[in-house]
Amino acid sequence: MLFRLFLCFTLIPVVELYILIHLGGIIGGLNTVILVIITGFLGAYLARMEGLNTMMKVRRNLDQGLMPAEDLVDAFIILIAGLVLITPGLLTDTAGLLLLWPPTRNKFKRVLRKKFDDMAVNGSINITRFH
Repeated sequence: MLFRLFLCFTLIPVVELYILIHLGGIIGGLNTVILVIITGFLGAYLARMEGLNTMMKVRRNLDQGLMPAEDLVDAFIILIAGLVLITPGLLTDTAGLLLLWPPTRNKFKRVLRKKFDDMAVNGSINITRFH
């Protein structure tokens, strides 16, 4: 796990720098900075909208006495997307925007759910269900 974190904190910034430098050489440094700022603002706006929509769904389900499990997973993914969008760069902004876009977020949610189910079957995670 420590090695994965090390790779995340070293490899991702190096790749981001490479992309930004390469793109800056193609479209210019100022245009690259403007592009990063635009994707950041777009991501912040989408994170806010999707987060508010998801929180309203959670609230509605709780008011009806339903457990909002799917909506809580959506909220978790939106939180991760927001955290990824904080990191400046085009690769992380693209990943964050894809996590915010509902069709790709649903695909990621299915993969995440399968991973959780596999972990529960293997015994590497314990899930207590209340009925």
